[in-house]
Amino acid sequence: MFKDKLSLVPHLPGSYQMRNSDGAIIYVGKAKNLHRRLSSYFNRTQTGKTKKMVSEIADFTYIVAGSELEAFVLELNLIKEFNPKYNILLKDDKSYPYIEYISKPYPRVKVSRYLHVKKRENKKLFGPYPNAYAARRIVNLLNRIYPLKKCEGKAKELCLYYHIHECLGYCSKELNQEELAIMEKEILSFLNGNDKILTSRLEKKMEEYSEALNFEMALELKKELDYIKIVMDKQKVELHDFVNRDVFGFYFDKGYISVQIFFLRNGKMVGGKSEIFPIISELSDDLDYYLMNFYSKHEVPKEVLVLEGFNIEILESLLETKFILPTRGPKKKLVEMAVTNSKINLENELELIKKDEYVTESANEELKKLLHLEHLDRIDLFDNSNLFGNFSVSGMVVFKNGRPSKNDYRKYKVQVDKNDDYHTMQEVISRRYSRMKEEMSEAPDLILVDGGVTQINACKEILNALGLSIMVCGLRKNDHHRTSDLVRGDTYEVLEIDRTSNLFHYLTRMQDEVHRYTITYHRTIRSKGSISSVLDHVEGIGPKRKKELIKHFGSVAKMKQASVDEFQKFLPKEVAQNLTLFLKDFH
Repeated sequence: MFKDKLSLVPHLPGSYQMRNSDGAIIYVGKAKNLHRRLSSYFNRTQTGKTKKMVSEIADFTYIVAGSELEAFVLELNLIKEFNPKYNILLKDDKSYPYIEYISKPYPRVKVSRYLHVKKRENKKLFGPYPNAYAARRIVNLLNRIYPLKKCEGKAKELCLYYHIHECLGYCSKELNQEELAIMEKEILSFLNGNDKILTSRLEKKMEEYSEALNFEMALELKKELDYIKIVMDKQKVELHDFVNRDVFGFYFDKGYISVQIFFLRNGKMVGGKSEIFPIISELSDDLDYYLMNFYSKHEVPKEVLVLEGFNIEILESLLETKFILPTRGPKKKLVEMAVTNSKINLENELELIKKDEYVTESANEELKKLLHLEHLDRIDLFDNSNLFGNFSVSGMVVFKNGRPSKNDYRKYKVQVDKNDDYHTMQEVISRRYSRMKEEMSEAPDLILVDGGVTQINACKEILNALGLSIMVCGLRKNDHHRTSDLVRGDTYEVLEIDRTSNLFHYLTRMQDEVHRYTITYHRTIRSKGSISSVLDHVEGIGPKRKKELIKHFGSVAKMKQASVDEFQKFLPKEVAQNLTLFLKDFH
């Protein structure tokens, strides 16, 4: 097919781009030898995802680079620019939270997620914490034990936190720098792995509460102490050198790579992650790309332990950290443990993954044929919600290659009349696709709206005004609010779909997902609105206090469970008592 064109490809390093019949880039790769790599796609029998990708190739292009390192950098930049369909399969979209310590202008700790490397620079980050709950609980505990700054902005006078000894009075009091330095040293020591400091602090506080006969608070701190001990006990794997490092192991079989990563911070195991993905190119290339993409979202440690299979020299140059291939000792055992885990994960999950992929891909292919679409790589779905006639919102979820692409989900607060479904749909479609045109971002192959002809026409009217030609269909529900029919947007034909088919389950899954996403957003908005309306009825609660209460409690239900003492952290005693009485009668 490409024999003549392949004969002209040079035996040089570079990046290559596979294109489909529309000229869109569906895969970007790199190679030491472009001629050899490109020929390998067409002169041998392919399997799995590579076979599917090759079946869609209508043309290829390439860019010659000066070295393999330059080719890798070029590959990464092109993937970032074009977001190709088959490179997405290798992406790690999950980011983990870190605990961030902020020293200036006031000492604070908070849970942070930084998806981009530049935003993480010059910050004191500790983690990652695969368990987000653990990160939040540790931050709350540090705020409780140490008098850190807890309020936002700069207050004009000392607040309640100062009077209950949970703040040093950063806003308007001359601070004791020595006391600040000791506190910072203790917090950083704990976050660096020394849990003895915090446990001794907790034990001391418990004694103080017990002596003051405040057994309720003492019991709460006892629970926190037990939790810290559990967290620390889980970190059984240790290298006693207080170094931050990651351990990468992998196992390859039947066209799939299983990766296992262990996070060691300050010599202690704090968690890990595993992932299985199909191989598209050469094993080493896919591993290098996966690792580079992983560290675009996660903190790069002081060293990374790996086994053979990675281009260590290139990775060290780009990530500016040390890659070690251990040959003996505890580091070697850690890598072997990661390999063992990756093998077990692949053996346990491969058949389920392959079955799930087959069901999803066959359903997506069936939908493409049913609607006579040339491509069906991206589907945008919309749903509106005005539950109980208040706080109208819309949600958009995106499915790429049959799977949810959560980074592309969007929420919309609607400005039009809450009972006008037609114009609600028009507003959301206009906002979404006007922005898409301005930013020249990825367009969907299909738009699915929740409803029938009315919603379809509302969507099509806006698309026509924007000069966009995108297939629109409607997903109707039955009287039991379950997926019932698929309505074509061009002919308004109700398409017959077997209720037991993979396609019907696929459509149901998508409609359930957009409904779940939208209704969750609606409930969040409604809950905050309910809190706001409650607080408006209590004398002594102005805009500032209202904001603090909403931020802290988040719902009326949580406020009902709170005590007067808890409210006194934000309110004078009399106002706190009035709020408690008001909540008892609120339904």
